[in-house]
Amino acid sequence: MRHQSAFRSTRHRARDNISAHAHIRNRSAALLALLIGTASPAAAQDDLVLDTITVEGLSFGAGLDIQTPSTAGSRLGLSSFDTPASVQVIGAQTIRQRGQRDVNQAIAQNGTGISFHGSPGNGGTSFSMRGFNGHASVTRLYDGTRLYPGSGTITFPFDSWSVERIEILSGPASVLYGEGGVGGAINIIPKRPLTDRSRNEIRATVGTDGQRGLAFGSAGPINEVLAYSFDVNGAAADGWLDRNDTSSLSLSAALRWQATEDLALTLSHDYGDNRPGSYFGTPLVDGRIDERVRDRNYNVGDDLVRFKDAYTQLRAEWTPADNVTIRSNSYYLTSDRNWRNVEDYLYRPETGDVLRQFYIAINHDLEQVGNRTDATIQTTPGGMENTTTIGFDVNRIKFRNTNNSPYAGESEVDFLNPQPGSFGPHDMATTADTTTDQYALFIDNRLQINDQWALVGGLRYDNLRVSRVDPAFVHRLDSTSWRLGAVYNPVPDVAIYAQYSRAAEPIGNVLSLSESQADLKLTKARQQEVGIKFGFLDGRGDATLAAYRIVKNDLQARDPDDPNITLQIGQQSAKGVEAAVGFDITPTLRIDVNGALISPRYDDYLQSAGDYSGNRPPNTPRRVANIWGSWAFAEGWVARAGAHYVGEVFTNDANTTTRPSYTVVNAGLQWKPRENMSLDLNIHNLTDRLYATSGGSTQWLLAPPRSASLDFHVTF
Repeated sequence: MRHQSAFRSTRHRARDNISAHAHIRNRSAALLALLIGTASPAAAQDDLVLDTITVEGLSFGAGLDIQTPSTAGSRLGLSSFDTPASVQVIGAQTIRQRGQRDVNQAIAQNGTGISFHGSPGNGGTSFSMRGFNGHASVTRLYDGTRLYPGSGTITFPFDSWSVERIEILSGPASVLYGEGGVGGAINIIPKRPLTDRSRNEIRATVGTDGQRGLAFGSAGPINEVLAYSFDVNGAAADGWLDRNDTSSLSLSAALRWQATEDLALTLSHDYGDNRPGSYFGTPLVDGRIDERVRDRNYNVGDDLVRFKDAYTQLRAEWTPADNVTIRSNSYYLTSDRNWRNVEDYLYRPETGDVLRQFYIAINHDLEQVGNRTDATIQTTPGGMENTTTIGFDVNRIKFRNTNNSPYAGESEVDFLNPQPGSFGPHDMATTADTTTDQYALFIDNRLQINDQWALVGGLRYDNLRVSRVDPAFVHRLDSTSWRLGAVYNPVPDVAIYAQYSRAAEPIGNVLSLSESQADLKLTKARQQEVGIKFGFLDGRGDATLAAYRIVKNDLQARDPDDPNITLQIGQQSAKGVEAAVGFDITPTLRIDVNGALISPRYDDYLQSAGDYSGNRPPNTPRRVANIWGSWAFAEGWVARAGAHYVGEVFTNDANTTTRPSYTVVNAGLQWKPRENMSLDLNIHNLTDRLYATSGGSTQWLLAPPRSASLDFHVTF
């Protein structure tokens, strides 16, 4: 990686000369070791500190840093600059200074071309990327471990306090993480033990709607061989609408032991107890929201939404030789999720009331255990630098879904003043009891042909075995995914790349596979992508531009010759352009902008309700954009503002109903009376925009109105 090191050194020398008042903090010793070839990629990333611009004692996150190594685009420890794919790293500094306490908010309002369409009340974390949406198409990971949705739900992580960074790969990700991820993959990485310095911090929060919170974090070396990290955050609020109190507790702790000079072990545990509120939507009147009921909750009075997640892992890293690093990660993950709500609300103009339906009580019990082991080997065949990672991934997932299906029951409530009532008695039964065994073999490689050309490729084979108790059946699925790309550096600060990839995606939800889906196979996808990444303004700015086309085959569709037969004959595609730029206009003013133009469509899609060929898939906007600005306008003061835009989306396959576009504006003001102390005022939805992030043709889930919070943050 000596050639990569030369590129990065050029970038950092340029940034060091911005001005006497603005400089880039040095990377950690581990990252420096990586760049000169004395440490493994994973070791450097464990202690990675993202670049931050410091201005007279203040700082703002870099926002876009194409030189930061990540695991998002490969297992080789490459930066975005060296990866033939669209890769983005969102650092903790950026997330917290923009007041983004919710992980989903941080992803959508910083990521390029990403829109959130989940349901906050049920723990939904659905995103749309590159014209594809949902958990099957956008893979979620925590610290490199793939999170499998139980009946379409992922509930962890939710709190950004313990997050070190968020890594995003746009486009098919099956070659890295297994079946799924046609639209992209999102990896959330927690804070880790620090071996070369200490970190101690406290944050207290108060705000509108009864917001309150207290967070503590600490990390550092204990002695020459032990280091630790510990972060905990408790938060609560009265809610912005009726009967919608929220509370959460998150904890992340890790202990690192440098057993020998060549072997390090890290034991970590992450825990979340989240009660996100019980709001499931607002009924529409003539396809619109009546502002008189913006803060009404139509759920029952004894509603329940609570999620408990725990994740324990033991990581080992062994360097038996200077050019060989072996990493192994064993983990155990559990999720206990509970719902008891009425989730469907229909306004009836003839009576002027709201019909409530679908009295739904659900419990998810999920247990996942697995191991991921790989070896990275660096060689120089024919004088060319070559890095290869080869390994395997195995896991077993036990999932049980207990509910009160068929969700019978209905009631009527007043439209303007709904009386909650109660859920009432209900019987629970197990509707899904599955065990999923998965194993995968993978290989990644980078060959530096010369000073200007590099090839990056990957290959992965996945095998899944799903066993269901009632009805009893066993279904096997397998897939082979691969990617091949090239990076060309005409000059040190410019990278032009192209890649071709193949991916696979499940039909429905693997953990909840039904008997009717037992004979279906994985869908297949392919992508072509070209792009350019470059630095400018003598190192003060970075920019990326990418164009792509993705085609997904074998959608579940109706046989055109026999409507009673379901075949996998459909096709969905998307093409688009993504761009991002971040630069320092002056030493005290920075701008970050990203956006995407997307053209998604069903190419061939027949269902029992009709022929949807040529239509746009639901929840896939054509335009998504973000802009953020930071201005250090006086000594000790920084003002920030940002806007997040999502275009109009259809809410059904027939394209007969839509949810309008929206732009939400956020702003912040920071005052640092002392070097180790700050007060941050954050205002979300500054213009008090009434908008919805999800919902169908009869009800929408509204985003919160204008709110404000004040954080007191101190380090010691």
